[in-house]
Amino acid sequence: MATLLEIAEELYGLEPGEFTAARDARVKELAGTELAPLVKALRKPATAAWVVDLLVREETEQVEQVIALGAVFREAQEGMDGPQLRDLTRQRRQLTAAVTRRARELADQRGIRVTDVVAEQVEATLTAAMIDPDAARAVRSGLLVGPLTATGLGPVDVATAVAAPDALGFEPLPEDGSPRRHLRAVPDLPDKGRRGAQRSAASKADKAREAAERALEEARAELEDADEDVTAAREQHDHAGAELERIEETSRAAIEERERLRERLAELDAAASRLAADLKTASKLQQRAARTLADAERRREGAASRLRELEQD
Repeated sequence: MATLLEIAEELYGLEPGEFTAARDARVKELAGTELAPLVKALRKPATAAWVVDLLVREETEQVEQVIALGAVFREAQEGMDGPQLRDLTRQRRQLTAAVTRRARELADQRGIRVTDVVAEQVEATLTAAMIDPDAARAVRSGLLVGPLTATGLGPVDVATAVAAPDALGFEPLPEDGSPRRHLRAVPDLPDKGRRGAQRSAASKADKAREAAERALEEARAELEDADEDVTAAREQHDHAGAELERIEETSRAAIEERERLRERLAELDAAASRLAADLKTASKLQQRAARTLADAERRREGAASRLRELEQD
């Protein structure tokens, strides 16, 4: 029998509109087992959570880059290297923005519209994964049911944002709000701070910087491809517009020619009618003339016969 996490992995890999029906179907299949109530308790993911889960499944490497940069960020925080932290903060924002754009593309390909508000929640969740190790583990699980936020000033309530928190090893926050050791958010660091971060942190920072630069290059390449697609589409549109105008002009000319031919046909029909009447009249005249000729020839024969008789006498 499948485990709770295997079932959750299957369900959270579906599109949001398919989740509830699929979950309830699995509950019926598992009726009478210990898993049935646990599966029934699985919550439908919020749109932002579903988008992040989709990103984890489809773009695992980019998500790992985000988490890796977060680890470097936390190490740099230990060394209190102000300039390096500012540089990493800039990279963090660039990387999370680029990965969020990719997440929106993936969702759009599946017909799921990601609003600006949802996109902000996705980016906030990715930022939380960089700031907080538990948030990173939650994101990596691909079983988020709600977005995450982290300020670095306190623990992240991960247990309420994932499916099956017990199976994933997440405990609820202590009721007394006991703090855990977390990275402080550093949106705008002061110039002061200790320099000389550890060599390992610098090495990881370089790797993370390279990863961020690759992500940016990929984003630029995608933008260039999109620009080329727009240009090609515009050319096709213009060509189609010109072809449409040509066809419309040809159609108008054909319609005008058809009207002229109709008028000419009407004239020819009228002329044919007149000629038919004239032909009928001429036929009658010909017949009358033929009778007159026959009568004249008979009279001539009669006159000629009398003349011969008189000449003989």
